[in-house]
Amino acid sequence: MRFLSALALGAALASPAFAEDWQATLDAAKGQTVYFNAWGGDTRTNDFIAWAGQETERLYGVKVEQVKLTDTAEAVTRVLSEKTAGKDSGGAVDLIWINGPNFLAMKEQGLLHGPFVADLPNAKYLDLSPGSAASVDFTVPVDGMESPWRLAKFVFVADTARAGDLPASMAGFVDWAAAHPGRMTHPDPSNFMGATFLKQALVELAPDPAVLQQPVTDTAFSAASEPLWAWYDALRPNLWREGAAFPEDETRLTQMLNDGEVDIAMSFDPASTAAYIEQGLLPESARVFVPKAGTIGNISFVAIPYNAAHTAGAKVVANFLLDPATQAKAQDISILGSFSVLDPAKLGAAEQAAFTALPSAPALPRLEDLGPTLLEPHASWMTRLTEEWAKRYIK
Repeated sequence: MRFLSALALGAALASPAFAEDWQATLDAAKGQTVYFNAWGGDTRTNDFIAWAGQETERLYGVKVEQVKLTDTAEAVTRVLSEKTAGKDSGGAVDLIWINGPNFLAMKEQGLLHGPFVADLPNAKYLDLSPGSAASVDFTVPVDGMESPWRLAKFVFVADTARAGDLPASMAGFVDWAAAHPGRMTHPDPSNFMGATFLKQALVELAPDPAVLQQPVTDTAFSAASEPLWAWYDALRPNLWREGAAFPEDETRLTQMLNDGEVDIAMSFDPASTAAYIEQGLLPESARVFVPKAGTIGNISFVAIPYNAAHTAGAKVVANFLLDPATQAKAQDISILGSFSVLDPAKLGAAEQAAFTALPSAPALPRLEDLGPTLLEPHASWMTRLTEEWAKRYIK
């Protein structure tokens, strides 16, 4: 099915032909094993994917085998290598958890199957209007080539028993760090969390944030990033180990917060703090906070490579991830705690009730506590930003 507008999609989903097409997909998918290439650095996410696979096998006869990645680029490289070798069918990758620069790279190089989102019955629960979060990935139009599955919003986490008055802006981190030397750090920017920390500061400090929505140029980068480097130069001497070393990822930084090595960490999952407290992985005094101006947010997607061996099964899994019951389970802080990608206005009363009944916790922020959601810069900015950071600060 071709890429459709939100209005046309609604009409298509209600048609008998659509029901027949989806039944044909279910028939073709039965007995398939979907090799789902997904970052494997979070136990809760891995467990959720395993549960989803159990359910798709029970309901549709579709197994899921998670290929745990340390970097999504591994899967992109695998597909590109297969294309270079002329392997245009029977590929090793069926489904990829993807967004941002990796999606842009696959789209530009013709490595994606689709458009396919309009093939999914549960797409009716999405806001697919132009410019919506489900239709744009780091400013790049999705065009039906990837399907949403979880919402991400950048947040900071502080041990409020030690951290004192928290910064109300990215600029305020300089003064906070000077008052608490060595008590904060960030993941290495080669990791997406460290890169997001820099992007968050860039969005706040750039003289004209609108330029970040366009592909980066030398002139635009120089003008937009100059205040960022001045800010970072002031911040760095008061970072953990004086900014000479950095934890490799969010997991290590969270452990450092729990161990009392630092007083501030960061996450792309606003609910993870409450979940970690429940699991004994953070102190009871840990709380989420955000700058008053808001933080970067985005949607994580799944995409199907152009040469996937099990395209039908991959569509079944993508559709299952959009089921309201699946999304409600994912939002449960005892399971995953990932806010839903569905449009609440498109849910019926029974579907909304499943979300209303979800458990709460003292450290679980309300959506209104998380401030405005700021747009991700164009994917090319992240690449340029991390390269420049390494050039300036890695000796």
